[in-house]
Amino acid sequence: MSDFTLDYRVRPAQIKDLTRLGAIERSASILFWDTPYTWLVEGEPLPMDLVYSQFQAGQIWVAVDRSDLVVGFVMTCNLEHGLYLKEIDVNPTHGSRGIGKMLVKTVLDWARLHSYNAVFLSTFRDLPWNAPFYQKLGFSILNESALTAGLQEIRQQEVLAGFPILDRVIMSMTF
Repeated sequence: MSDFTLDYRVRPAQIKDLTRLGAIERSASILFWDTPYTWLVEGEPLPMDLVYSQFQAGQIWVAVDRSDLVVGFVMTCNLEHGLYLKEIDVNPTHGSRGIGKMLVKTVLDWARLHSYNAVFLSTFRDLPWNAPFYQKLGFSILNESALTAGLQEIRQQEVLAGFPILDRVIMSMTF
């Protein structure tokens, strides 16, 4: 554990945290500014009805600093026999401190505790804080032929949202 991670902890989201998540999502989108995906900077945050629904399901965790200020979050959704990591964002002013890794570890621990078979996610293939980051944590890229109906639906939603699908990968960690 780095010294930085001692300044942060992850806890289940509280109702008061939910209004902060959109601002964190927007601030994290700045990382796309100097990439081929600049258009993501202008994207809308997750719909509040989805956020609230996943909060009620107990599937949102937040990273907080020592004063309990939310600086990052992760949200998951049920997907067939696994858990889908829908969104993870860390305010860039708190980046490179192990917060993303802490959030992912929380999701993995929760998935194991609740008897999920796997955790899935969709991400950009080549951006260092995307697929390479998850590979370092133990995730593997799935072949397109291995995608379940639920994962194929996620791919279709990404196509409809304008994502360049050849630049995206579905990844998994199985237990």
